[in-house]
Amino acid sequence: MDRITFHHDTVLSDIHLLLPNTRHLMTRLNNVGQPVFVSKFKILSDAERRDGGDGVRGLKETEKYEDRRKDEDTVTEDAGEGGDGKVEPLLDEDGDLEITHRPRRDSVEISREFVRPIILLQSESVLDYDEDEDDEDEKCSKDVIKIEHTMATPLEDVGKQVWRGAFLMADFILSEPVLFSGATVLELGAGTGVTSIVMGTAAKTVYCTDVGVDLLSMCDKNVALNRHLMEPAGGEVKVRQLDWLQHDLCTDAGEEFSWTEEEVADMFDNTHFIIAADVCYDEDLTDGLFRTLYKLCSSFNHTCTVYISIEKRMNFTLRHLDVSCEAYEHFRRCLSQLQDLQDGRCSFTVTQLQTDFSQFMVYERIEHLELWKVTSSLHQTESKTG
Repeated sequence: MDRITFHHDTVLSDIHLLLPNTRHLMTRLNNVGQPVFVSKFKILSDAERRDGGDGVRGLKETEKYEDRRKDEDTVTEDAGEGGDGKVEPLLDEDGDLEITHRPRRDSVEISREFVRPIILLQSESVLDYDEDEDDEDEKCSKDVIKIEHTMATPLEDVGKQVWRGAFLMADFILSEPVLFSGATVLELGAGTGVTSIVMGTAAKTVYCTDVGVDLLSMCDKNVALNRHLMEPAGGEVKVRQLDWLQHDLCTDAGEEFSWTEEEVADMFDNTHFIIAADVCYDEDLTDGLFRTLYKLCSSFNHTCTVYISIEKRMNFTLRHLDVSCEAYEHFRRCLSQLQDLQDGRCSFTVTQLQTDFSQFMVYERIEHLELWKVTSSLHQTESKTG
């Protein structure tokens, strides 16, 4: 296998497709036969963000283009005033006409090199390849997140990829470390665990949850790969199973990624933040998410803040014969229903947040990426009895 194979039902994240200057290292096949890769994601420093490492290189290229256009306009004006008004066309070395294309002002300079995974033979640990790397990993290991993931999966396995919504949430966390400092945080639909790992650099305890042993095993390995990032803050990330379509948490000690009774009590007593990154792409799952959010928040004896990132994906549908975004529209309806809910126990306020905070991860922060804040408040009668 020397290239990624696409099928009619294949879904590929833009994070993997457009990841610049990165080798995708294939390390193994997972339990369902899918190739597993390891990618490294750089957390940009203040200096790198000021220098344009956060994706503003595209804007710099636009500025260069504008300067060149001004120079060309000046030449044209001079020719019109003092010459015959004719300007020699720009030709390349072969004599062909050279056309300068104007870059989009909101574009991000991202390499679109052909992705060709490197297959590693019999490796006991995904860490083995690091010993042979001749790059500067050792120098910047505190700023690099290593993530195991799959690529080009069917829709039901998209949680095994990394998505832009996860990076948007990671940016928000890294922009507000004091907000989450020392907190207990629950992530729903964690997937590969990127946002839980980033949250572990600030929070005290992070319950990183999803469903499926294969996915949770991958997520657990990612937490182990990046434990050194969380150690300075003393954060702990616990990978646990939480199925939105089930009523209770699994506490069977014989099951992998089950909860202990102490963890269940701690989660309900101390969770003040819930995060969910790009998990609303299916209506049934979105319904399950909001039912889970309501059940959790109404069971807490304190106020809880929920942050949800989502990418508004536009698709052409035969039903409408037009471009629409049904998953996003359903998500918005669920938000409205949650805000209008009146059951005498708790109430919810919904706010869309601005996404102009600093960008720490390298990706395209497109306008269709959104961040929502949902705050649950117990009614006075409930808070007293609780």
